[in-house]
Formats: sequence, structure tokens, C-alpha cells
Amino acid sequence: MKAGIVGLPNVGKSTLFNCLSNAKAQSANFPFCTIEPNIGVVNVPDPRLQKLEELVHPERVQPATVEIVDIAGLVKGASKGEGLGNQFLGNIRETDAILHVLRCFENDNIVHVDGSIDPIRDKETIDMELQLKDLETVEKKLDKVKRAAKTGNKEAQKEEAVLLKLKQGLEAGKSVRAIDFSEDEHKDFVKPLQFITDKPVMYVCNVEEGSAVNGNAHVERVREAVKDENAEVLVLAVGTEADITELDDFEERQMFLQDIGLDEPGSAKLIRGAYSLLNLQTYFTAGEKEVRAWTIPVGATAPQAAGVIHTDFEKGFIRAEVISYEDYENYGSEAKVKEAGKMRVEGKEYLVKDGDVMHFRFNV
Repeated sequence: MKAGIVGLPNVGKSTLFNCLSNAKAQSANFPFCTIEPNIGVVNVPDPRLQKLEELVHPERVQPATVEIVDIAGLVKGASKGEGLGNQFLGNIRETDAILHVLRCFENDNIVHVDGSIDPIRDKETIDMELQLKDLETVEKKLDKVKRAAKTGNKEAQKEEAVLLKLKQGLEAGKSVRAIDFSEDEHKDFVKPLQFITDKPVMYVCNVEEGSAVNGNAHVERVREAVKDENAEVLVLAVGTEADITELDDFEERQMFLQDIGLDEPGSAKLIRGAYSLLNLQTYFTAGEKEVRAWTIPVGATAPQAAGVIHTDFEKGFIRAEVISYEDYENYGSEAKVKEAGKMRVEGKEYLVKDGDVMHFRFNV
């Protein structure tokens, strides 16, 4: 599962990617610097993992990770192949969620591709290109489905109605995620077409240092513009985050954050946001050899969670021994949790909860 960072050229995408992954993507003051999508595997900050480490004293600790992709800057006309349009749209199609970076800071030294700072215009530029690409997908599919619908095929007639609604919405400048469908319509007809504008999105407002805590007027305009989109808005001073990641000493980083009024780096919030945007959650295994965070989709069953460790665990699943993270923290050790009768034994139907500490019993 991966999240793609998108935006117009020179909005701070590559600088943000560098902060997140410490993989030093080129960051230069001209468009199309990041031509190949850079991929970084980023650790998900999780205070629960640190607490488990303190309680268990394992030989090693393994955090959960999320994949972040830095995609080339988009320009007007991308849906028709302008700039690196086709490549950009191909790369973004392969991601599962979108981190859309909007420039919400003034700086005469960093040129804007359209000559002035206007995050709403920038958002609309990218939205329009992505919507045009999705419209192309709808029109191609509609041609095929209409022929089947004319023969009286009931399923094709249902699909035609959904596609016409999509076409109407996209032509009106709506993203697919903002068009209302029933759960079945979405599952049967919308999801299989993998529309770019159906992917979950987080808008990252890149501000100057002084606006890192409360945002600014540009950010308020963005919040107002996206209020019907069911999207998250995150305020981040990307240049400042880059300065923080350059500091090797943890204490220095904390002092820097306190000076600007933050309790943790904004990049940590962004990584956790991307993780939740991808509909992922964490369960833990905790033993003397290793304390580890494992990534599973929300709604995974105990056998599916076991399969993330090894396919044999899923095939031969017998039961799971489960401790909630809160109980583990409260009682301080697995032995004390057992004594208190707080360890549960769960079967194949159990839906794993975020933070569960688990042992699996299996037989192959």
C-alpha cells in the first residue's frame, strides 16, 4: 500500500519527501526535477511501540512502515500529455492514496509556475487534470456498456446509470469521491475502474515557519474549499521540517520544535495520517527477541493478521491469544495480564483491533 505525494512544480513536494524518507530526492527550483517517482519506505511513529519496548526490553524493535512515492510535478494539460502528464498520471494511478501538497507561503525567491500564490487555483488545476483523465475512463467504458444495455441486459443497464452519473459529476468539476453512490454501486461499478479522483486524499498546506501552528489565510481558504470532500487538511512548514531533520541530536530537535510551538514534527502527523488514509492499522507482537508493529487493513480477521507474519500461520491457524494494548500498559507485563485474567483467546472470526498484542497458535 502506498501514498503518492502530488502537486504543481515548486510547491515543496520533494523537500517533503526528503523529510519523510531521508532519501535525498533532488530538490531544485525548477519544474520536473523529480522525473522518476522516488519511493521511500517510512517508519510510522507510534508511542505505543516505545512503551512496549520499555516494558519488554527486547533485543530489537521493528516499527510499522508505509510507502511514500514522490511524483513529478503536474502542469495544465497533463491529461493530454503536456509536460510529463502521461507518466505522472500512470504513477499516481498506481498509488492507493494521495497527499496533495498546496503552496500556502509567500517567497519571492521560489518561482511559482503560474506566477502568483493561490492554493485554490493550484488545487483546481490538478483536480481538473485528474477529473479529465477519469472522464476519459468513463467514456470508454460507457461506449461498451451502452451496447449491452440496449440488448436488455439488466446488469449493464444498472452500470450504465452509474456511469452516466459519473460522467455528469466529472463534467461538473466534481471528483469521483464527492459523487454519492450506494455501497453496492460503488463496490460493483465504481471501484473496479480505479478512478484517480476516487482515491482518499489529504491536503498538505505548506506554510512558512510562523504559520506552522495556526496556519494562515491561505489555509483557511483551503479548508473552506474542501469541506464537502471528506478530506483531511494538514498544516506543515515543510522548509522548517527539513531543517529539523538535519539535526542529529534528539534534544536539539525537541528544542527547535518547542521554539516554534509544536509538540512533535508535523511529518510524524503526516505519516500517521497517510497510514490511516490507506485504511491501515497496527497490531503488535511482544517477546524478548523482538517487539514489532505489524500492518494490517482495518477489518482484518485473526487468521489474516497471522498471515502477515507467515502464510503458514494463516493456513494452520488454531487460535490467537490477545491482550489489548491498554491492558498491557496498565499491568506492565504479559504475566501480570494473565494473572488478572485479561488475556483473551480468540478464533477465526475475530476482527483484530488497532493496538492488540497477539500470539498465534497454529499447526501446519
